[in-house]
Amino acid sequence: MKKTNSMARAIIADDHPLFRAALKQALAAPLGSDVLEAENFSELQTVLAQERQVELLFLDLNMPGNKGLTGLTAIRNQYPDVLILIVSANENTDVIRRAMAFGASAYVPKSAPLPMLITAVEAVLAGDSWLPEHLQDELSRPPSAASQDFASKLEQLTPQQFKVLACIADGLLNKQIAYELDVQETTIKQHVSAILRKLGVYNRTQAGVIFHDMLKAEDDA
Repeated sequence: MKKTNSMARAIIADDHPLFRAALKQALAAPLGSDVLEAENFSELQTVLAQERQVELLFLDLNMPGNKGLTGLTAIRNQYPDVLILIVSANENTDVIRRAMAFGASAYVPKSAPLPMLITAVEAVLAGDSWLPEHLQDELSRPPSAASQDFASKLEQLTPQQFKVLACIADGLLNKQIAYELDVQETTIKQHVSAILRKLGVYNRTQAGVIFHDMLKAEDDA
């Protein structure tokens, strides 16, 4: 993690140092030097916990530790005031549509020229969402009702319940989840019951399958 000062406004989360350096240079005009970096999802979570004044996050969907759209939804769940711009080589329209449905403020392909990124930043800071023009027509139809419904249900989960759901989707048993999160197994059982109720499903297997199906993103091209 590279810190410039204690008043950072943005974080660049990407595992490619040259890309982070180019992006940071491009952001100097709209954001100044107040930009932090994270090279994996664990480091990103640490930075977010320490730097509560951060406004913008530039997130790569497939950085180490980030599982497709799972990282996006986890951050939106825990830090709802942080505006997230996905910057990814993945231009799959279904992935982009779901990313926007799950709370991204912008989706910028890595193939886009840097001036386009600045345009996206300005739009997001003005309170708008943003997509490049060549994708707007393809994505003009609204997200499916299923995506919107699942996104709204995920927002009902507490940050701890979201972590439990992610563990369920990975196939962990209650005892294993309790060990991972350093809590009592009875606490996990209570969380699981609340998760099933909020998601409107009957069992943990169903919850895990839906979670994976809705949040998966293809690997970067």
